[in-house]
Amino acid sequence: MRFKDIIKISGDSLKTHKSRSFLTMLGIIIGIGAVTVVMSIGDSTTKLIMDQIQSFGPRVIVINPGRPSEGSLQAQFESILMDSLTERDVDSLKNKSNVSDISSLTPSVMGSVSASYGSETFTTTLWGTGSEGFAVYQITPKEGTLFSEYEVSSRASVAILGTRVVEELFGSQDPIGEKIRVKNTKLTVIGTYEPTSVLMTGMEDIIITPYTTAQKYILGVNYFHEVMIEAVSVESVPGVVEDIKLTLRDNHDIKDPAKDDFIVTTAESVMKTVDGILGAITAFLAMVAAISLVVGGVGVMNIMFVSVTERTKEIGLRKAVGARNKNILSQFLAEALFLTGLGGILGIIGGVSFTAIATLLAQVFTKIDFPFMISLQGIILGLIVAGGTGLIFGIFPARHAAKKNPVEALRHE
Repeated sequence: MRFKDIIKISGDSLKTHKSRSFLTMLGIIIGIGAVTVVMSIGDSTTKLIMDQIQSFGPRVIVINPGRPSEGSLQAQFESILMDSLTERDVDSLKNKSNVSDISSLTPSVMGSVSASYGSETFTTTLWGTGSEGFAVYQITPKEGTLFSEYEVSSRASVAILGTRVVEELFGSQDPIGEKIRVKNTKLTVIGTYEPTSVLMTGMEDIIITPYTTAQKYILGVNYFHEVMIEAVSVESVPGVVEDIKLTLRDNHDIKDPAKDDFIVTTAESVMKTVDGILGAITAFLAMVAAISLVVGGVGVMNIMFVSVTERTKEIGLRKAVGARNKNILSQFLAEALFLTGLGGILGIIGGVSFTAIATLLAQVFTKIDFPFMISLQGIILGLIVAGGTGLIFGIFPARHAAKKNPVEALRHE
């Protein structure tokens, strides 16, 4: 039998039982579609976050208290309470003789506080930062204005509120010029803001104030939770990182780098970490989605066994007129491959369509420019898995059909 004859006979056989063929393909369609959706959305999410990190600034370097070798959640939490970054460190880092290629430096502190206005109270996070931090974090005022370096140096009692803080404390009232109480300190609201970057998502419920004010009057600390530095160029980042480490080790009298009590992070290192984490999550979810392919494959095998039983006489007749075992094997294997192959193609089309709809809905409801990406790896993997499923689960019923005795097959009722 020629290849085109095998395809024609297989197609005619499947068309005879359209409903059964479609239901058999359904498991393959769902499985391949799920894999395509998961990998496409994973690629889209990765690109979105990577673009945001890149826009956040490839020249940005962040210093946090903590020990780089300790990666547990408990260690990370405890690092927040460390007081290893002080005013002396900030002054040393600002000194050009220590770190020459810095264009800006912004220390910051954070803490949980309870803010009140009139009878309304809202528990939130206070973020004390410098005026240079607004450009780095891409924060612009929605109403009012942002504080200046003068207000930072003078420890001005001013605050900028996230949109959710405004809703909780003021409702529809204009908050500009009003005073809120944070702990025992009154802060004048000079502006409001809402996050415009994906990386700043969740910051709409934060109160921003000069770090000097937060340290002296509200949190009562003399150290920093973070120091953000911007290098003069991308090329100078590695040198700046090395100068930062040498300066802080000298300040903290650290001889062994393994005993550093600070963590230096760059955009490049964050991107590598995020890419690795998202890649692992996407691969895991794709594997979970692929489990449905096993179910679909078993369905294909069962239906093919039923088909072999129903067409026993046909098999006997073909063998009686000269068909060899390999012809029968090829015919039934072609039917299984046709089922899974068509199911794979339909699954990919459905997966791409679902991804496009999900991306559009994400853009509408989150107001984030969520990129639409089709995972080429997902499509190739889907086609390979679909073909492999047909081959693996189709070979058993096909061999069963090929081994039938023609005389016994012709007698079959």
